[in-house]
Amino acid sequence: MMAAGTHGIGTLFSIKSYREILLCYFWPFNHKLIMIDFLEELRWRGMLHNHTEEIKEVLDAGTVAGYIGFDPTAPSLTIGNYIQVMILHFFQQAGHSPIVLMGGATGRIGDPSGKDKERDLKSYDELDKNLEHQVEQFRRLLNFEQGNNRAQMVNNLDFYKNMNVLVFLRDVGKSINISYMLAKDSVKNRLEKGLSFTEFSYQLLQAYDFQCLYVSHQCILQMGGSDQWGNITSGTEFIRRNLSTKAYAITTPLLTKTDGSKFGKSAEGNIWLDPHLTSPYKFYQFWINTDDEDLPKYFRYFSYKNQQEIHALENQFSDDKQQLKKVLAEELTSRIHGEDAYQSVMKVSELLFNKNCDGDFLKALSVSEWKALAGEIPLTEIHRSTLDHDTNIIDFLAESTSLFNSKSDARRAIQGQAISVNKRKVQDITLTITQQDLIREKYMMVENGKKHKYLIVVI
Repeated sequence: MMAAGTHGIGTLFSIKSYREILLCYFWPFNHKLIMIDFLEELRWRGMLHNHTEEIKEVLDAGTVAGYIGFDPTAPSLTIGNYIQVMILHFFQQAGHSPIVLMGGATGRIGDPSGKDKERDLKSYDELDKNLEHQVEQFRRLLNFEQGNNRAQMVNNLDFYKNMNVLVFLRDVGKSINISYMLAKDSVKNRLEKGLSFTEFSYQLLQAYDFQCLYVSHQCILQMGGSDQWGNITSGTEFIRRNLSTKAYAITTPLLTKTDGSKFGKSAEGNIWLDPHLTSPYKFYQFWINTDDEDLPKYFRYFSYKNQQEIHALENQFSDDKQQLKKVLAEELTSRIHGEDAYQSVMKVSELLFNKNCDGDFLKALSVSEWKALAGEIPLTEIHRSTLDHDTNIIDFLAESTSLFNSKSDARRAIQGQAISVNKRKVQDITLTITQQDLIREKYMMVENGKKHKYLIVVI
């Protein structure tokens, strides 16, 4: 490999772009075999905030390697992280080579950008576990397998694990002076409230990451959110000083809701891309319940559909925003969690909101669909021994499941025809509940009126 300092932009792009060749490939991450202009794609989608000069000419000249960094400080990626995943997707769709830089090292420090106080440091074991899981998620979200511009995964811990503090101070710390670092918003905004040397050094680490990727992967572009502009341009300055060549930066706007609040959270907290942390049903409902005013922005940030397709949908459903939300929710739920999970979400939604569902509908639910339902309605677990003998319905409701405070309350509800078991109305207070009433030998649904549904699970 040539030394990074000896080749300029002309050398990097002496080989003509192979975009035409890429048209012959298909990978499931791209919904259409159509090459796009990366900057124009970001621009019409409202995803372009700032960029360094000459980047358009560089991108047009040939295939470029560009990266985005992700620190594994959380147990899973969120839909907030997914904005940057979409940037890498469009970058790859434009024929360029995306690099996912996992912050095995920087995650141990903490990025001060956009934060008003010091981060709590995670343990190394927690960070390593988070990183391993996020790597698996990325491999499902980008194309790492096919084509000459398939995505690459790099861990920045590899840059530092054999470096001692003296080497870091001598080779990295000398590259940028303090006044330059203090001028960055990520630092200025924290000086009055307090900024440790640990987080102050993050800017150096991110800049050195860029240099390492430039040398090892000929990566000349770093991308990220607008709050990363200071860190990214520190990297371009780092490369200019140390390698006597140019590197480039692109940032995207920070996505906020119409009310000004941070995108990516619900009343319950983060919306995760892990189905065990945010169920596919709750993930689907997040998009269904989004504000009408936010919908155009979300479509442009997260849909694979092109400009013409999105405009056509917005015209078609201009008077039916709820249907437009369903289109986006279906696309994202299927993409993130798979078609089977989406179909399960549809069945759970049907069961929760369609009063015409009957017992046969319940019996047709798979075990995975029952598990999905378990996350959406109150759940009561009972031991199998409870149903070893026939149990009177009143005793079952008041004692075995504690759905009612007393037997008299349960009796009144039955006499008022408010109780259903597996969609069958209970009209007789002498009815008995047996193991034959279980579906899939484990599940039962009890309803009290139209609004209150309970899932009984036998353990």
